[in-house]
Amino acid sequence: MSAKPSLRRRLAVSTAVAVLIGLGVLLTDDPSRREPPGAPSPVPLAERVQRGAYLATVGNCAGCHTAPGGAPYAGGLPLATPFGSAVAGNLTPDRDHGLGAWTADDFWRALHHGRGRDGRRLLPVFPYENFTHVRREDSDALFAYLQSLPPVAQPNAPQALRFPYNTALALAVWQTLHFRPGTPPPASDAPEARGAYLVNGLGHCAACHAPRNALGAQRAGLGGGDMPGQGWHAPSLHPVQGLGVTAADTVALLRDGQHRWGTAAGPMAEVVQRSTQHWRAEDLQAVASYLAQLPAEPLRDAPAGEGSARLLALGAKLYEKHCADCHGAQGEGAVDGSGRMAYPPLAGNPSLLQPTARNLARVIQEGGFAPSTAAHPRPYGMPPHRFTDTELAALLTHLRRSWGHQASTVDEVEVLRWR
Repeated sequence: MSAKPSLRRRLAVSTAVAVLIGLGVLLTDDPSRREPPGAPSPVPLAERVQRGAYLATVGNCAGCHTAPGGAPYAGGLPLATPFGSAVAGNLTPDRDHGLGAWTADDFWRALHHGRGRDGRRLLPVFPYENFTHVRREDSDALFAYLQSLPPVAQPNAPQALRFPYNTALALAVWQTLHFRPGTPPPASDAPEARGAYLVNGLGHCAACHAPRNALGAQRAGLGGGDMPGQGWHAPSLHPVQGLGVTAADTVALLRDGQHRWGTAAGPMAEVVQRSTQHWRAEDLQAVASYLAQLPAEPLRDAPAGEGSARLLALGAKLYEKHCADCHGAQGEGAVDGSGRMAYPPLAGNPSLLQPTARNLARVIQEGGFAPSTAAHPRPYGMPPHRFTDTELAALLTHLRRSWGHQASTVDEVEVLRWR
């Protein structure tokens, strides 16, 4: 009789020990430390710094690592996530608070393996899911540039993630489930290969434009999805059948902040302002070429929703009162005295035909402000409008169901949820 409880106790103890050993290995094992040190770069330091400056612009590093009114690259910007707030770190070469004590190997491990200098796992709000595809020579050039910056003795603010997401165990489990170091592609001058490298690596387009699972990990592809903690929907980057958006449109949007269909707004306007308008022409063309060859998605028509006749009637009146003076009675848009687009056309506009009207609703409520670029230093903007839930749903439905559009209708419940 006593042997069975004793056996069960031994099995329980053995299981507990095995679990503890497994957790210990999970928390302490760091495969990146077994990687041999990188060979010294044959590229002169000045050339590496110059190239690294361009790569920092491509990666929009300052966009996250510079707080409003703060020193460039000194960190301190809080980044909202569904799991709490993460704070960007100090990238300047200050030895106490920045990267001053780091080596090129340490920096490579951060980009490629998601590990800090001391081996600790980094929060995936730093998009090493994408940076793991950056080649070592580009990592070294970027590090050389960051080391050339003036050091800023700004302490790193503590992270503010909620329990249990703020624990080392949670991060270890997340990396085990969702992250594998990538294999950077060989260098290539072919436009589509170069575009793929920029989009999937340092450009980290998937950080916004990839769908995510419940734990915030990127799913495969660039099919779009809600941006966690941001209140915006990043559209799919795949071509859509029948819309006629060309590679030239993509280049224009990234370079100028607008193309024939409209302007960049919200987070994308910031990306254009800080980053893509400064890219080399051949890199912009490479990105456009790569995106153009992605598998095309169908334009999905939707049947009119319940109560759409009521919403369409109200939406038409609101459009005539608030929108037609700029965008035209038939949604044709308007140009300025120089022939440049002043107010984008709405008829056939791909932004109105997205699977969700969330971005359109936000622009109507908060206003639409394009980035200032070399081509459009003083772009036209749209003021915010105050509508009730019913009015906003009606206007959105009108925009998405007029001029031959067959996008889904919007009801008050959706609007309330977006607010």
